[in-house]
Amino acid sequence: MKNGFLLNTCFLSCFLFLLINYSCASKKHITSTYDDYHLVWSDEFNTDGIPNKDNWDYELGFVRNQEEQWYQKENAICKDGYLIIHAKKETKKNPNFTSKSEINWKKNRDSIKITSSCLITKDKHSWQYGRFEMRAKIPTSNGIWPAFWTLGTQGNWPANGEIDIMEYYKGKILANIAWESDKKWTPIWDSETVDLKEFETPKWHEQFHIWRMDWDENSIKLFVDNQLLNEVDLKTTFNGTNRKNPFHQPHYLLLNLAVGGINGGEVTQESLPTEFVIDYVRVYQ
Repeated sequence: MKNGFLLNTCFLSCFLFLLINYSCASKKHITSTYDDYHLVWSDEFNTDGIPNKDNWDYELGFVRNQEEQWYQKENAICKDGYLIIHAKKETKKNPNFTSKSEINWKKNRDSIKITSSCLITKDKHSWQYGRFEMRAKIPTSNGIWPAFWTLGTQGNWPANGEIDIMEYYKGKILANIAWESDKKWTPIWDSETVDLKEFETPKWHEQFHIWRMDWDENSIKLFVDNQLLNEVDLKTTFNGTNRKNPFHQPHYLLLNLAVGGINGGEVTQESLPTEFVIDYVRVYQ
């Protein structure tokens, strides 16, 4: 009887040890640390429901690049520790429609056929320099255009500066920054692309990956899974129009799932619905 009790106690202890360790291993790491950085802001998306309104606002409607999607809040939801941005077919009237003859592409579409979301930290959070990190699984079907990027708080695009920490379309990962040339509204791009076929991991596009930017007063470095994709010397990034450097000012974050448009490519029947799944977004300084 005594031996049986000890055996049962030992079994129970081992079971609890395994259960506790499994639970800890399955939890999301809240505070990844780096030797020279400390965490200054993050969203772990651990609360089910709408994204944290203290962190995120939204772009609404048809916004840029002649993209097919209509941005709305409803397509972004937090569930099971992830932010999920859905792009889907949804038909309704364009409330901004004026006339088919209008040159303005945002107003001459009489209907909305695809919806998605773009979340932004503008007027809520912005940072000058640091390590910006996202862990996410991106959709890669035809015509789909997910992105994790920043814009400067001062000035109009591209004079305010754009940093594409993660951008994908047409089978390629892009790591870009842009600023204004000598001609107003015309960007200079420093862009690097990697074909998905170059990643040797099987089914790379079906897995989570970590995108990172290291940004200081001297340079911007863009990575995926610690692989350096692009490095830009900030001595070269002064706007031609006003001689300001847009990468010496605070930037805010954008997370969006675009469809089609000037870069996204043709959307096929199989492309939708799809989703952009984000585990966390963190900023260190």
